[in-house]
Amino acid sequence: MKLSNSQLDALRAMCDTIVPSVNKSDDKDAYWRRKASDLDVEDKFIEAIQVLPIEEKTELDRLFKLLDSRTLGLTWLGPLKKAQHLSQQQRETLLRRWSASPLNDLRKGFHTLQKITKSIYFGYAAEDAPNPNWKNIGYPGPIGEQVARDQFDSLIIRTARTLDCDTVIVGSGAGGGVMAGELSAAGQKVIVVEKGPYVKQGDFHQRELDSMKSLYEREGLLSSADGGTLILAGSCVGGGTTINWAGSFRTPDYVLNEWAVEHGNPQFETADYTKCFEAVEQRLSVSTQASQWHNPQNQALLDGCEKLGYETKLIPQNTKVDSKEDWQKLGFSVAGDAYGSKQSMPITYLQDAVNKGAEILADTEVSKVWIENGEAKGVIAFQKDENGNQYEVKIRAKKVVVSAGAIHTPALLLRSGLRHPHIGRHLYLHPTVPVVGIYKEQVNAWYGGMMTAVSDQFTRLDGNFGFKLETPPVHAGLAALATPWLNGEQTKKELTDLPNMGMFIVLTRDKFGGQVKLSKEKRPRVTYNLNDYDRAHMVRGMQECARIHAAAGAQEIRVLHNRPLYIDPTQANFEEQINEVEDMKWDANHFNLFSAHQMGTCRMGGDDKSYPLKPTGETREVKNLYVADASAFPKCSGANPMLSIQALSYYIAQGLK
Repeated sequence: MKLSNSQLDALRAMCDTIVPSVNKSDDKDAYWRRKASDLDVEDKFIEAIQVLPIEEKTELDRLFKLLDSRTLGLTWLGPLKKAQHLSQQQRETLLRRWSASPLNDLRKGFHTLQKITKSIYFGYAAEDAPNPNWKNIGYPGPIGEQVARDQFDSLIIRTARTLDCDTVIVGSGAGGGVMAGELSAAGQKVIVVEKGPYVKQGDFHQRELDSMKSLYEREGLLSSADGGTLILAGSCVGGGTTINWAGSFRTPDYVLNEWAVEHGNPQFETADYTKCFEAVEQRLSVSTQASQWHNPQNQALLDGCEKLGYETKLIPQNTKVDSKEDWQKLGFSVAGDAYGSKQSMPITYLQDAVNKGAEILADTEVSKVWIENGEAKGVIAFQKDENGNQYEVKIRAKKVVVSAGAIHTPALLLRSGLRHPHIGRHLYLHPTVPVVGIYKEQVNAWYGGMMTAVSDQFTRLDGNFGFKLETPPVHAGLAALATPWLNGEQTKKELTDLPNMGMFIVLTRDKFGGQVKLSKEKRPRVTYNLNDYDRAHMVRGMQECARIHAAAGAQEIRVLHNRPLYIDPTQANFEEQINEVEDMKWDANHFNLFSAHQMGTCRMGGDDKSYPLKPTGETREVKNLYVADASAFPKCSGANPMLSIQALSYYIAQGLK
């Protein structure tokens, strides 16, 4: 995607409006004078969006043409001028009017411009130099220390080839990794195909935005079609286990009962299934060892809940830490764990598989499952080299296991000719929103165990539905993306509060889901609209976060929105203030909605008509074709799903042995 010189001028003007030069008498290190274009943000913006699918590029092309057109004035009732010919004040007014527009396309345009601009400006760092803004916002950047570890090499293909194995596994994350380790241990010849790259532990550099490019799906820019939900998913060897927050929750018993009784999967309530959790937990060293210490953010969640009488628990993690120094480094493993503390798939099950003879093909995307006479015979894939050249790889196998995640698994099955009407439907995202507390003491939420405490006080507000309260790791780029934009000066000022920011997140168990469809390019396209039922739980969760922040001693509470709510917890009308949350607009692109958990698009169950998968994980349409990932969940797990995926994959693997 290439812009004309005039369109680039328009984009540059908008970026400099979002992060402008501000005249301040006390301006250390030119923090206030520095504007977006001083860091070439507009060029990095164009580079970032190259990964987007054709539909989204087409929308952005229309946006850039609009910015470079005099008809732009019609969208905000302003002068008929191009963006680059407006004053700074006029462009600020334009953006604020877009942010409150009844038209989602304009709100989406606002969010696209400000989110990408701010995350690049505050989050980008060159390999040889820190971001110049970090000193002023109190963010230290990468620790820098790395631990190199001997690890396996992936198989490199440089000519069209046909390979043979017993089982080919598509995807190397929580589902594919466990499957590979288990089948290899049983003596099967296994090939794992991963569309993302293989970044070895010694190459994790902790630079937030560069890590997005190498480890995340669509380099961190995957979103729902309406732009309302940002979806964070792993796309690398190890998948989500490489970049997640290490929380290792068993599927709650009430959810297992729901999956068993309501969806026809009796295995979920058996002793054999409990043993699946136990086996995985043992291999991954799951314990609460790393939760014996809490960073100030997690401690605030504990303290606030205790004062309010709310239930809290320690979070089991798949981490090994021998000292508080090791624990302190865990906050950077959202960009890949450089220390080997987090027991992700590449250093556990995938390493086990390679030790038993398995082969792993990274940078290799499966175009379709090879099916003959209703039976899976393997896969057809293409491996990319560093120059973008592609090489076809056909893999013959007795069985095919798809573990590509709830976004890509249904897309692959649809590309392969499967037609079950429920493939791609019932997409659950655990829609998540943050609430910020500003504390007197420094929080430094990028250090320490990312999530060591959780409150389940509200998980069953209505039957099995409600929300968890947790904490996220907060680094400069994510904090900038989440910070509301009212004007450029306000954005810069609020980012200087970064060391004192504590974030709680509302993780909602959504009852009503979305869908994954195929785009014109046969790529997955996500549609998701937050249902009123789930939205009510989310809003209640934000109110509870505000109460907990207040009880923990926060001096100010920020509800993040295009029209943010700033709450003073010291005022007598505190409850009246948090009640205002209910009257705010929570439709798409009025606020930032996040998802790090994607589930349910190829559900397993007992009914042929409603469930594409049998309770064994095998597809009903194609023999010897299995699914082992979160897409097989009958409903969302109601807890961070890594361990739920791993236990399910372990269970299916026993049948495949």
